[in-house]
Amino acid sequence: MSSSPAASEVSPIADAAPLSLCARSPHVPADRLVAEMVPPPRFDSVRFATYIPDPNQPSQTEAVRVLEGFAAGLGGAHAAAGGKRGFFGFGKARAPRTPAGPRGVYLDGGYGVGKTHLLASLWHATPAEPALKAFGTFVELTNLVGALGFQQTVQTLSGHRLLCIDEFELDDPGDTVLVSTLLGRLVDAGVALAATSNTLPGKLGEGRFASADFLREIQGLSAHFRALRIDGEDYRHRGLPEAPAPFSEEQVTKAAYATPGAALDDFPQLLDHLAKVHPSRYGALTDGVTAVCLTDVRPVPDQSTALRLVVLADRLYDREVPVLASGLPFDRLFSEEMLNGGYRKKYFRAISRLTALARDAKGLVAAD
Repeated sequence: MSSSPAASEVSPIADAAPLSLCARSPHVPADRLVAEMVPPPRFDSVRFATYIPDPNQPSQTEAVRVLEGFAAGLGGAHAAAGGKRGFFGFGKARAPRTPAGPRGVYLDGGYGVGKTHLLASLWHATPAEPALKAFGTFVELTNLVGALGFQQTVQTLSGHRLLCIDEFELDDPGDTVLVSTLLGRLVDAGVALAATSNTLPGKLGEGRFASADFLREIQGLSAHFRALRIDGEDYRHRGLPEAPAPFSEEQVTKAAYATPGAALDDFPQLLDHLAKVHPSRYGALTDGVTAVCLTDVRPVPDQSTALRLVVLADRLYDREVPVLASGLPFDRLFSEEMLNGGYRKKYFRAISRLTALARDAKGLVAAD
């Protein structure tokens, strides 16, 4: 309850009191969930032309060339139309047809080589209406299935030209099987696929590529993906980023009142509230929020709570919402056991993204 007492001691500077994420329980219709499967705002303007390949890494230039051709090849009628086979050669054909080869691409490379930039560029370059293309993380896709149900998700996405999946998770066997089964159904319907993936839990920090892991985990679909290796410096071995020092509770509260559209919440209360909101709605939870101000940041108590916080961190990062906090720095959110466990890649990503958003939030605090 740390935010409320402090808030009562502060003279409002903005026209209204801060918002509260804990006061929100958004109900998101299915059509919005699907319509929002587009590249996040920070990737709105990326294109193949804005990707600057490292001249010392020719595989980066080759990846752009291949992806441009892949996008151009998706400009015709839907693969399942007219009784033809799907892009991957699946489905019933009315006339014999020789499959054109793999029509799915997997971008294989370490952290920081621009895989998401290229995946978003592919989405933008594909000559189809936005309603016929979908872009989301693996977590967003599993959340969509959770919100709509498996059959409705298949029906909803089957008419798409392209599905891009960023950060395909290999650390949860159940979710991997679920999504692989979903992709098999979409392949049968003629949907082209593109994906990037995280490393398997035991491989974090080894500086190796994950294509063998990815292709093995998706099993029956592996023959239909062309792996594009993107070489470059892998930053994973550098460890956690150094999080900015947190501000005082008074500074955070004052900043929340001084920032129109800011939300002010007690961190433990927010964690409790996240358990009451389906993760597919975490994006809607932040609608209209210009900054998130948190008081009393402390270690996350358990893994279920931690995984929900990861999803919220992803949605805040996608929307470039700065996060101002008091309490502990973000690099102390997760226990050593969590950081050494099967979901550690998720936790590393959440720390990195919250740290970046904390740096963005420094300007919200008035200079003394």
